[in-house]
Amino acid sequence: MTTTADALQHALQALAPTHISLENESHMHAGYFEGKESHFKLTIVSDAFTGLRLAARHQKVYAIANPFLMTNGGTVHALAIHAYTPDEWANMSAAPDSPLCASRRT
Repeated sequence: MTTTADALQHALQALAPTHISLENESHMHAGYFEGKESHFKLTIVSDAFTGLRLAARHQKVYAIANPFLMTNGGTVHALAIHAYTPDEWANMSAAPDSPLCASRRT
């Protein structure tokens, strides 16, 4: 894992996840972001999401991830969030695949 990914994953422990996966997908993006820690896919499972709609789950994650985002001086340009409760995750095999960047489609 990378420095940014390590720090972000550590910060997300505040949600007491039962499962967490943070994938650096920066290599899928051409141009300015290529070679940088800019695009991540987060799969996180936590009881903290129980009873919350998708937007509220994302707000919880963004509240923690905020210091890592480019808008606040960090390096993360995009964070794909897949936030589940333990019951939801038990019925899944994996989070959805991320789409390829438009400039990488052939």
